[in-house]
Amino acid sequence: MSIDLASLADKARRFAAPLAEALPPTPTERIVWNGRTLWIKREDLQETGSFKVRGALVRLASIDWAILRFGVVTASHGNHGLGLAWAAGRLGTLATIVVPNDTPRVKCDGIRALGAELVVHDAPGYDAAEREARRLATERNATFVSAFDDPWVQAGNGGTVALEIMEQVPTAGRIVVPVGGGGIASGLAAVIRTTWPLIDVWGVQSEACPSMAASIRDGRAHLVWEGGTTYAEGLEGGVAESTFAICRRELVGVPLVSEAAIARAMTHARRAHGLRLEGCAAVVLAAVDEGAVPCDEDTVVVLTGSNVDDAVLDRAAAEADA
Repeated sequence: MSIDLASLADKARRFAAPLAEALPPTPTERIVWNGRTLWIKREDLQETGSFKVRGALVRLASIDWAILRFGVVTASHGNHGLGLAWAAGRLGTLATIVVPNDTPRVKCDGIRALGAELVVHDAPGYDAAEREARRLATERNATFVSAFDDPWVQAGNGGTVALEIMEQVPTAGRIVVPVGGGGIASGLAAVIRTTWPLIDVWGVQSEACPSMAASIRDGRAHLVWEGGTTYAEGLEGGVAESTFAICRRELVGVPLVSEAAIARAMTHARRAHGLRLEGCAAVVLAAVDEGAVPCDEDTVVVLTGSNVDDAVLDRAAAEADA
């Protein structure tokens, strides 16, 4: 599949300024993480608690009102749903969010609080929820908005994060991002590769849900992936042909981290740095701890979200202590 990186990067640049008016840039901060000095991009401080609101707002802003007025539908394990609900409210349309039945309560409550319709699908896992969301979109003549298989979403999520990082840390030599369906990684890689080609971009997945790593290994996109139980439920599910085409070519690597490593990273982030991180954000710090990605003072890791139930944080802490 041929992907035009320049077109994707142009979309990010086109929306960077108007996006910044609605969503002020998140900070990039220097920390010492278990003895290693690095930068953290604080998307955990983003509106709705996750970077996903970027792509949702960019995508909805690209849709003509004659179409947008019929509403939007998506599938999500929570963060994309929160982002779409927020963006739909801002632009005056209705959002319907289909979530798997194992979606964290904090994310479900947040979606409802933003005024969206929440549909809890009667099965776990992202892929089943997406099938139901696509069915609903067709039935209602609404627009389906993918969490990752959409150039506007990719540009908004990953592309605008990349532009902010390079403005805040112009000496960056390596950027590490979590990978689920591959939306943030593909948009970020497009901007970096077309403008700062010497910077390395790494992805990280959990061992429980390694769909992108397996796709790169096998030379084909695993569009559906039934993973195991994981702290990083936001990274669960398959990839898209579009994201696979970019990630296989532009990412230096996609190492996997264990659930124990994720639990330790979530717990250390909370206790030592006051960071409330969900598992899909903590994977990048787990990869640093495990030596799965190189790390030096020019490394930037993207902390993608803070929407995690207290019970999950407590469980992670108990596992880390054990």
